Parts: sequence; C-alpha cells; structure tokens
Amino acid sequence: MKRLLLTLALVIGLPGIAAAAETYQLDVQQSQIEWVGKKVTGQHNGLVTLKGGQVTLDGQKLTGGDFKIDMKSIKVLDLTDPAANQKLTNHLNSDDFFSTASHPESVFKITSVKDLGSGKAEITGDLTIKGITKPVTFPAELSFQGDKIKATGTLKLDRTLWNIRYGSGKFFQGLGDKLIYDEFELKLNLYAKK
Repeated sequence: MKRLLLTLALVIGLPGIAAAAETYQLDVQQSQIEWVGKKVTGQHNGLVTLKGGQVTLDGQKLTGGDFKIDMKSIKVLDLTDPAANQKLTNHLNSDDFFSTASHPESVFKITSVKDLGSGKAEITGDLTIKGITKPVTFPAELSFQGDKIKATGTLKLDRTLWNIRYGSGKFFQGLGDKLIYDEFELKLNLYAKK
C-alpha cells in the first residue's frame, strides 16, 4: 500500500517537478539586427536581416536557441547618396569584409545562459561568420507579452577574429585616416512567438 501511495504521489507531482521547455519561433518580419562600424573619421550603421531561428524557454527563463542571419541582406542606413550607399554596400559584401557570395549565412547558437533575474541574462554562444566559429558572451534582456517574447542585447565583436582585416591597424601600418576600428557592434531586437 505504501508503495502504491508513493507511486501515485510521484506521478501526480511529476508535472510540477520538471516543466517542459517551450519553443518560440523567431518573427523575422519584426526582428532586426543593427550594425555599427567605426573608423577614425566617423562611423556607418545599417541593418542585416534574420532568416529564421528559435529560442527555448523554461517558464520565463531562456535555456537555448539558434539564429540564422542573411548576410546578403546587408543595408547601409547612414549614406543618403545612392552611389555612395551602393559602393559601401558592395564593399561590405566583398572579400574585404563578409564574403557574402561564398558565405551567405551566419549562425549564432546559444550554448549557455546565466539567468541574472528580473528578465536579464548573460548569454554565451557560438557565432559563425565566414565559416569561422568563435564564442561570444553578451548581456540581454527579455520581456514577455502574452505568447510573445522580446529579446534585446548588444554584442561588441572584434572583426579580426573572423578574418575581417581590411583597414585594421593590427595588420596594416600607416593607415592614417583610413583606419577602421576592429570592434563593431550588433544591436539585437528580436521577437519570437509560440
């Protein structure tokens, strides 16, 4: 009898012991990634589009996820002159920067999440650009709106780790005002729904 009662208690209590993780699909229409690159004489900014992705949550805690980025979608926002805009866009797509003809997609895969409470987390994952994978860690914030979540965060990356060396003072001397800083930013505004 005791064994039967113990078994019933375990079966009844089981759902409360481990809640199933839920998967949220990335809303690629609403989500965006803004990039910012800086140089001695100023900076440029623009957008890149997400192709798809998903995140998993246990309650309101992020536990994993992965995202695909369409590198051919690079847009420049700060140059209003069409010729100058197209020139920079073409250069960013070239082998000097992201080599989008041979590497049309970048991927970010979450490997661990440190929950900091109050909707904040420290996310670590593997970022693949130009076929090169490097670990990155960044702070993020999550907010919930019904069956939707919003995640924001800013990654500060050293582009030379992904073999993007054009205009880098680490590899070229005497660049003067042609020097481009190695660190660039990706500002994430991601939306996902069940």
